Amino acid sequence: MPAHRPSLLPLPTHLSYRPGHFTLGAATRIRLSPGAGPAAALLRALLAPATGLPLTAASDGALVLALDPQLGGLGEEGYGLTVAPDAVLLRAAHLTGLLRGIQTVRQLLPPEALCAEARGGVDWRLPCVEITDVPRHPWRGFMLDVARHFQPVSLLRRYVDLLALHKLNVLHLHLTDDQGWRMPVAAYPRLTEVGGRRAESMAGPSGSQEFDGRPHEGAYTRRELTGLVAYAAARGVTVVPEIEMPGHSRAALAAHPELGTVPGRRLDVWTRWGVCETVLGVHEPVFDFCRTVLDEVLDVFPSPHVHLGGDECPTTEWAASPVARARAAAEGLADTAALRGWFLGRVGDFLLERGRTPTAWAETGEGLPPHFTVMTWRDPEHTRIALKRGHAVISGQHRASYLDYAQSYAPDEPPAQPGAVVDLRAVHDHEPPDDTGTAGRLLGLQAQLWTEFVADAGHVDRLSFPRLCALADRAWHGAPSWSGFRERLGAHLPRLAALGVRHGPLEPHVPVPVPHRSGKEPS
Repeated sequence: MPAHRPSLLPLPTHLSYRPGHFTLGAATRIRLSPGAGPAAALLRALLAPATGLPLTAASDGALVLALDPQLGGLGEEGYGLTVAPDAVLLRAAHLTGLLRGIQTVRQLLPPEALCAEARGGVDWRLPCVEITDVPRHPWRGFMLDVARHFQPVSLLRRYVDLLALHKLNVLHLHLTDDQGWRMPVAAYPRLTEVGGRRAESMAGPSGSQEFDGRPHEGAYTRRELTGLVAYAAARGVTVVPEIEMPGHSRAALAAHPELGTVPGRRLDVWTRWGVCETVLGVHEPVFDFCRTVLDEVLDVFPSPHVHLGGDECPTTEWAASPVARARAAAEGLADTAALRGWFLGRVGDFLLERGRTPTAWAETGEGLPPHFTVMTWRDPEHTRIALKRGHAVISGQHRASYLDYAQSYAPDEPPAQPGAVVDLRAVHDHEPPDDTGTAGRLLGLQAQLWTEFVADAGHVDRLSFPRLCALADRAWHGAPSWSGFRERLGAHLPRLAALGVRHGPLEPHVPVPVPHRSGKEPS
């Protein structure tokens, strides 16, 4: 594609290039309508490091950022962009739409505009263009598991910027699990002091993929998380917290064993992967704990959705617990297996009372209270079931969106989740079931990166990109062609390079279809 017609990713809804260009220079000024100031501040912050341009405000500025309530048809995130030789007009009905349009402006500029250092000798030209752009799905997310392997807040901020560039609007943080607790809670400091530290594993066969074998620790401060939330909001990204319950709670039980099902038992933070049998109890102090933890979560994260995990909850301990059996009988439940739905219903009601939407993983599309937003991951049919039951649904089908699976069968693939390959084409082809004719609503798509085998930023980059580019293209545009995406992705790579992204393979297919191994299987 000609250099003066940059490829855009994700693909805009409507795009027409025109002859000519507009050049940003030292004399370029921004004209603002009321309420557009935050968008101008973001544009300056993003362009200043590479271009050095001041882009100061002026009433006669040629670069216009305008909020217009009459453009309601663009929705919350849509925008219109017109670039002419003598002016640039970016319009939206809402501030978020302007933020999305600014990312398009960045992509229309030379790739050097995305660099973190000054780049001299570059003409900062925008091609003349007419764009009207509205997303297909309101939820376009990326989940990062920071419980299995902690990642510093600097990486989270970097990923906020990468998501925003690709018009992905949700960063879902998996903050707690059996192998680590990363969320600070003032009333329970042991959650991070004890639950945030995983000892070296001394058990299990050498090389077994079920054992980590290495000590690991980390936790966030409240200040780091509130700063992250503000940083993301300025870029139009919502940070959604996840606090796992009632299963996947071994780290919490290591810190507070009194919350478990077995009186007097002492546990460590789990040093294995997989699903742990230990779960939270169902006695009242457990719900006091959950409410206290979630009150702090709600203070830090203003997101409408709060994720409670909720899946892979073994019921063996409840079945063996006299307290749990008595609770099931007192609540009129059929058996202790029904305690999972009852537990989530109680905690979900607490969130609803505080104006939030409880969200959870669904293994089957059933079993969650009707007011829960459902994240389906095992099978597309589960998305259909949840929609028919009236849930709001986010599709995270694992064979199309789990980025912890390898991207190719190539022998040089780094360690990844054992199983089938999830290549670039599989992610781009992710088309969830339609919600037409159902009582529910399909909110959108989300990719997941579980980090059992992902310990550092380079590995996060390699597994996330370019597959997140494919998810962004599908979730925003809705019907982009594979061939068009591959062509646009090739032109997009210099932008990723300018941002220091160490991405994975573009051509994942090799002729020998051997199941990928993690490198940790027994010999």
